[in-house]
Amino acid sequence: MSSEIEKMCIEKGMRMTDQRRVIAKVLSEAVDHPDVEEVYRRSIDLDSRISIATVYRTVRLFEEAGILERHDFRVDGGEHRARFELVSEEHHDHLIDVECGEVIEFHDSEIEELQKRIAEKYGYKLVDHRMELYGVKIK
Repeated sequence: MSSEIEKMCIEKGMRMTDQRRVIAKVLSEAVDHPDVEEVYRRSIDLDSRISIATVYRTVRLFEEAGILERHDFRVDGGEHRARFELVSEEHHDHLIDVECGEVIEFHDSEIEELQKRIAEKYGYKLVDHRMELYGVKIK
């Protein structure tokens, strides 16, 4: 069975090797926002012949094709890590736990309206935005 990303690649006319299929499957099944190293760890569980260089090249290829979106989230004491998710038609924002790196997706209508009003206040029409909130879990 083809993964969601594999189907998108085929629609774009991309050549799908066995290793690209594995990486596409891993990314399609991700419920988190994995970095390349995590994609590599999950991929070698399915095909031990995949190299980290292949994962980097494939993720970059998927990103350039508009299939994956890259986020440079700050985690682990301020370190920025590129994390990836499938490009979505539906807008959402992110809440990132700076201690463990967990990423929570959310959408809030009040925040969206406030952002539009702020842009209008300064004479702009909002055409795009990205919001990342960073926090620690309340214990």
